[in-house]
Amino acid sequence: MLSFQVLRHLCLFGVTKPVCHGRVISCGLKTSTVNHSHGQPDPVSVVTYEQLKAMLANHSVQLFDVRNPDEFQAGRIPDSINIPLGQLEESLKLPPQQFQVQFKVKAPQKEDDNIVFHCRSGKRSLSALEIAHRLGFLKARHYAGGYIDWEEHEKK
Repeated sequence: MLSFQVLRHLCLFGVTKPVCHGRVISCGLKTSTVNHSHGQPDPVSVVTYEQLKAMLANHSVQLFDVRNPDEFQAGRIPDSINIPLGQLEESLKLPPQQFQVQFKVKAPQKEDDNIVFHCRSGKRSLSALEIAHRLGFLKARHYAGGYIDWEEHEKK
């Protein structure tokens, strides 16, 4: 938690003026689309099963599975690319040519609005989303239901 003095200084150098809400001071700075106090993503950052299914049908998604390779081998969503969470940050920082050589797909661009992360149940993909947003992939999203939700829907 930032101290009052630190937050006040950030506000002074920020774009907006500080606003006092009782004992809480806010300066309108937004660092992520993730609400860290509750660990929940902004609803705009979440992709549902139906949305993901449509994106896959239209070939309009860059789907990254952030589970471990053994989990990926045991079962995966079609057209997903496995980049384990522990390797995600360094992978997203790779030059585009190197990314393409390593993962056999075009490198995602920071302005792309079709980047989706998923994992088993949504926890690791939420961490992946935070990493991507911090690196400037601000339109990236995640499939909160994860592979568990995918399998349930596919069995119906």
